[in-house]
Amino acid sequence: MTTDSTIWTLANRASDAIEVHLLGLVDFESALFLQERMAYEIGGRDDRLGGLLICEHPPLVTVGREGSRAHILVEQRELTSRQIDVRWLNRGGGCLVHAPGQLAIYPIVPLDRLGLGLDAYRTRLEQTLLNVCRELRVGAHLRDDEPGVWCRCGQVAHIGAAVKSSITYHGMFLNVCPAPDLMRLVRSNSSGERVSSLAIERARNTPMHKVRESVVRNLTTQLGYDQSHLYTGHPLLRRTHRRIYVHA
Repeated sequence: MTTDSTIWTLANRASDAIEVHLLGLVDFESALFLQERMAYEIGGRDDRLGGLLICEHPPLVTVGREGSRAHILVEQRELTSRQIDVRWLNRGGGCLVHAPGQLAIYPIVPLDRLGLGLDAYRTRLEQTLLNVCRELRVGAHLRDDEPGVWCRCGQVAHIGAAVKSSITYHGMFLNVCPAPDLMRLVRSNSSGERVSSLAIERARNTPMHKVRESVVRNLTTQLGYDQSHLYTGHPLLRRTHRRIYVHA
C-alpha cells in the first residue's frame, strides 16, 4: 500500500500517469498553494506526470480576468456579514461563487508534453463536463460565445483555467448541489443567465461521490492518460486561517 509519506518519492520517478487527490472541503488559499507547488514540481520534469485536485470550498467569490466588481450583485457589507471572501485571480473567466456542493476540479498537467494547445485543452475540459452530464442523464450543451456548460435551467459548469510555462492550474467548477441563494450573489456569465446545478436539472439528489468518479474517469481519458493513481488528501496540503478580503 502506498502511504502519504511515499507519494512524492514515487512521483520523482519517470511517470506517464496522473495523480488524483480527493481533498474534501478545503479553503481556497490552501488549494491554491497546493496547485502552485504541484505546478512547480511538474514544471521541473520531462515526463507526462500530471496532477488532479478534486475538492469543495467554503463560500467564496473569485474574480477572473474577464470579471469586475460590477459582476458582484451585493454590497461588500453583505459579503462581510456572511463571511464570504472576495479573491481576484489571474485566471480565465469572470466572477464565480464557490460553495459546498460545487465541485472544484484543478488539473495540473504539462500541455506541451501532452501535445495539447490551449484550444484543444479547453475542448477536452468541456467534453469532460458534457460526458459527465450525459452519464447522469442531464441534457447539456456548449455555447460558441463563452466557455462552460449549459442545461435547460441555466449554466451548470464554469471554466476558469490558467496556464503558466505550459503547466495548467485553476480549472473548472461543476455545480452539483450548492445552495441556490449563494449562486445568485454574482453575475457568472456575460448574458446574465441563471446558474443551475445537477440537482436542479435532475430534480433529485445527486450523490457527490458519483459525480467525482465520473469527472476523474472522463477527464483522465480526455487528457490522454492511461494510468491514474487515486489518493485521499495530499501530504503537502496545509490549511490556512480564514481571512476576509475587503475592497473599497
